[in-house]
Amino acid sequence: MSQTPIPAVLMRGGTSKGPYFLASDLPSDPATRDAVLLSVMGSPDVRQIDGIGGADPLTSKVAIVSRSKIEGADVDYLFAQVNIDKPIVDTAPSCGNILAGIGPFAIEKGMVQARDPETAVRIYNVNTQSMIEALVQTPGGVVTYDGDTAIHGAPGTAAPILLKFMNVAGSKTGAILPTGKAKEIIEGVEVTCMDVAMPMVMMRAADMGKTGYETREELDADADLFKRFNPIRLEAGRRMGLGDVTDMVIPKIGLLAPPQGGGTITSRYFMPHKCHAAHAVTGAMCVATCAVMEGTVAEGLSKAKHKPVQTIVIEHPMGSIEVELSVKGNGPNLEFVYGGTLRTARRLFAGDVFVPASVWDGSK
Repeated sequence: MSQTPIPAVLMRGGTSKGPYFLASDLPSDPATRDAVLLSVMGSPDVRQIDGIGGADPLTSKVAIVSRSKIEGADVDYLFAQVNIDKPIVDTAPSCGNILAGIGPFAIEKGMVQARDPETAVRIYNVNTQSMIEALVQTPGGVVTYDGDTAIHGAPGTAAPILLKFMNVAGSKTGAILPTGKAKEIIEGVEVTCMDVAMPMVMMRAADMGKTGYETREELDADADLFKRFNPIRLEAGRRMGLGDVTDMVIPKIGLLAPPQGGGTITSRYFMPHKCHAAHAVTGAMCVATCAVMEGTVAEGLSKAKHKPVQTIVIEHPMGSIEVELSVKGNGPNLEFVYGGTLRTARRLFAGDVFVPASVWDGSK
């Protein structure tokens, strides 16, 4: 056989899309697994023409799911960001949008017993070693994708999936403020280096010569902006204890501005070499926390109140994303309790994807 078939389910999760695999259907060796994922998605190639990737970072994502051995968890979720034009598979970060499809996928694969009318799926995120609870609509014990919930960045409406992020403070660095500072200067720019669900380096849009209300296309076309971003991101990664982040997608970049549409704060989220069409869920947890913490670059921009539980509305290029945020304390001593948000997902296709046998012959 010249090609190896691999069972997969293509799903939209939130504002992202990609194949969902059972870990048992992929090579156990990480290097071989990554070679398979590159082949599946068609990377490296800017069009990803020889794979199922969509030539966009939001559609070049992979979910790998297995039964969990972690106490209190039903399934393990490993996220992989497949680089489009380089042979790189990054499993350092997580993805909260792809996460939205994990609950339905696990239930339909028989990994979690469905209940009526909804099913709680406890997910251990391998990337960040954190726990998330996904509440999936399962009337009659069957996953339903139809519903009235709309999210900005995805067309139409679908059944709501409530994601509740628990222990995501210091997801990759061990601290909300890995540098120990709420605000510092890198390359002459005031920034906040923060790690809640996703390590980020955030700065005011105005300090980068932007309004913060530009479209994704306008920002992606600004080569000078990315030239300024690069040394800031590299130094932020070093200060955050992430080492040389040249070939990593963390820390992500956030450009912050005051809200325009009645929300709490405006964010343009970079992945990091392109602007997100909407906003990452994990990044929303980080931006929301920045918005409520005194002394960060968000101070003076954010309309957040000092309350233990509040809804943070983050305005982005396609609308907004809401985060129910619970925190304790103030300033650098602030503690993250939980963050919740509504997403939707849809099963698009189930079958086999094929990779050349020269990449993987199917042996474990």
